[in-house]
Amino acid sequence: MPRLPLLALACAALASTALARAGEATNAAADDTADGTLKLENMAVIGERVESKNYRVQESLTATKTNTPLLDVPQSITIVTEQQIKDQQMLSLGDVVRYVPGITAHQGENNRDQIVFRGNSSSADFFLNGVRDDVQYYRDLYNLSRVEVLRGPNAMLFGRGGGGGLINRVLKVAGFTPIREITLQAGSHDNKRATVDVNEPLSDRTAFRLNALYEDSASFRNSVELKRSAINPTLTFVPAPATRLTFSYEHLHDVRTADRGITSFQGRPADVPIDTFYGNPADSHVRASVNFLSATVEHQAGALNIRNRTLFGDYDRFYQNYVPGAVNAAQTQVTLTAYNNATRRQNLFNQTDLTYAATTGTIKHTLLGGLELGTQRTDNFRNTGFFNNTATSLLVPYDQPTITTPVTYRQSATDADNHLNTGLAAIYAQDQIEFSREWQAIVGLRFDSFDLEYRNNRNGDNLSRKDDLVSPRAGVIYKPVAQASLYANYSVSYLPSSGDQFSSLTTITQQVKPEKFTNYELGAKWEINLQFSATAAVYRLDRTNTRATDSADPTRIIQTGRTRTNGYEFGLTGSLTKDWSVTGGYAYQDASIRSATTAAPAGAQVAQVPRHNFSLWNKYQLLPPLGVGLGVIYRSAMFAAVDNTVTVPGYTRVDAAVYYALSPMWHLQANVENLLDRKYYINADSNTNISPGSPLAVRVMLRTSF
Repeated sequence: MPRLPLLALACAALASTALARAGEATNAAADDTADGTLKLENMAVIGERVESKNYRVQESLTATKTNTPLLDVPQSITIVTEQQIKDQQMLSLGDVVRYVPGITAHQGENNRDQIVFRGNSSSADFFLNGVRDDVQYYRDLYNLSRVEVLRGPNAMLFGRGGGGGLINRVLKVAGFTPIREITLQAGSHDNKRATVDVNEPLSDRTAFRLNALYEDSASFRNSVELKRSAINPTLTFVPAPATRLTFSYEHLHDVRTADRGITSFQGRPADVPIDTFYGNPADSHVRASVNFLSATVEHQAGALNIRNRTLFGDYDRFYQNYVPGAVNAAQTQVTLTAYNNATRRQNLFNQTDLTYAATTGTIKHTLLGGLELGTQRTDNFRNTGFFNNTATSLLVPYDQPTITTPVTYRQSATDADNHLNTGLAAIYAQDQIEFSREWQAIVGLRFDSFDLEYRNNRNGDNLSRKDDLVSPRAGVIYKPVAQASLYANYSVSYLPSSGDQFSSLTTITQQVKPEKFTNYELGAKWEINLQFSATAAVYRLDRTNTRATDSADPTRIIQTGRTRTNGYEFGLTGSLTKDWSVTGGYAYQDASIRSATTAAPAGAQVAQVPRHNFSLWNKYQLLPPLGVGLGVIYRSAMFAAVDNTVTVPGYTRVDAAVYYALSPMWHLQANVENLLDRKYYINADSNTNISPGSPLAVRVMLRTSF
């Protein structure tokens, strides 16, 4: 039987099981953490709630900037809770998205987070408590209460980018319930990691929380290592019953080996041991030093809620790497190149949101008005590697590509040395309308003024570009019963011509209009009970105004390129019974070039977008102290690059876990990744940069709460 029907049957069977078990599940209201908001007895919106043991969350602040039940959000959104992160011992955003339908993790040259959202790759659509966090680095999960993944264009609330979707990290904040937790982790490939989470009420108005991390680990990849440390203190102050102030500082230092994976041969990943390293691992490294300062002020004045958020981010990032290239026809040699790149960026953003509840006759309104101001300053500098101080490439043996050849790094004629200033001013308005118990709508509009000033330090060129972007959103929701909704949604986002990292500007791109993302989506959501829900969506996402070469004049760039992703998704999250928690889903995606771009002709498939993606994680509590977990991830084959010449094979991976409560204070957990020890390839950056997946690996975690 073809794989797609098998997966569809599996999803249908699970849905049937959910219906059968629905009556057994508890109807107690969930007390999930909602975006770090603290519920005090006399406050309507401001507050915090304790994280539940369930995987399901009932409402979100992020999707609409108002506390809205997910059932009433006309958009695909998946929330990965702190409990799920703990149960699966997730360590990265790449781990998180493996259980999110329609999302895949891109290799990102193995020096940054990069995600493919509905066929659109981005290294910048990341947010921290709803504020932009767009520099290329690896984010950790040690201090998060949840990770929220929104699919489809989101510019109406978040501004430029967000064409295929975005990821928002929600920090743990200081609250008024004492928490003292220490976690120690060790495992395969010399994995060693420790985290601390301490929350203390200092008075009835003030609370302090500290999260910290240290990790020193190796890898199944030869000579690949990782060291990182982080600390995140937060302070909450409630000066009056309806006012709350939250302050946070985070420092993250991440150092690791730069590893671009393996090359390919004759359209497939090269048949070499999966630990093969290309280049000199002692000369390959990535360093990121990140500092965040944030402040949130929230005040409830009757029906009016006022929220102001300020985030300052200082980023210092450097990577130096060796890049495997093509293999010769005799399969005896492979080409290596090398370069390094440094980025310094400072971000300062301020958001003010006003939310007001009003009624006109029998119609209820939740009105949102917002203002966002921001500035970003970036310096980019790149050097090319010269082998033996002479050549920019080197042929090395196919079966022995690890080298110690001396390399000198200096600028070539095209290497970047530039400075960029970006400025943002945006206003937005939204109305969530409840016409009746059955019918709701959401309409919104955002105006962005995005200014970019670019200086090329190599030749003194000064270029600029200004874009005024208008991003609408409209959705309608029909609720035939209180526990189910059907929706239709339309949304638009834009990506300025300088790209998601606005790392350069030329006399050509200076004239190019922003790319446009238009999403049409129909969906359904069903709260089978208070602990378990199912979602489904079908969508079309068009990306237009992409660059193409003028067939009449190859020296000219025209904006006739277009890509399209058609797809549908199905997801399940929550508890089937009080002992059985489930999360997962299935996604079908068809992403193709509809009109020729500079990268590919019409008809080509978009890179790194598998047609089929299926995941299912189960946790079952066998006895009060003993639980087990079992997960399956399936991904069909995909192309490594848009030229469609190299295929990254599909795979099925099985993961497992065992949980044991030694006492109320001590918990032991063991997770097994790739239980069947299958050889597979997890992602790629290009035809010659392909990352193998880990062989069987075990991580043991000991957690104490006191």
